[in-house]
Amino acid sequence: MPRARRLARASDIRRCLTYGRRRRLEHLDMIWIDNSTGQPRVGLLVPKFQSSAVARNRLRRRLREIWRRDIQAHHRTGDLVIRARREAYLAGFDELRSQLLAWRNATLVSG
Repeated sequence: MPRARRLARASDIRRCLTYGRRRRLEHLDMIWIDNSTGQPRVGLLVPKFQSSAVARNRLRRRLREIWRRDIQAHHRTGDLVIRARREAYLAGFDELRSQLLAWRNATLVSG
């Protein structure tokens, strides 16, 4: 993912976590806020939760791929932080994808 599409600075992530809107899903916490860069950006927070590095990286890859394929084009110019909950490690790709698509559709409708 290009650097311009990521929330790479801690200050950007902190701003989103402090002032952003929140929605708690079964496996993920979604926090989003508008930005002035003119393009959507994403930040992933995948805590350890006593999981191996392999499991964390697998979860990161899954979330990045769902963002790239399904959400990025529909997300307006804003910052999005996806925080994985403990239950996310047990969820499959399709389950994570369906939750993120449902969130995307709900935020498109509500604005």
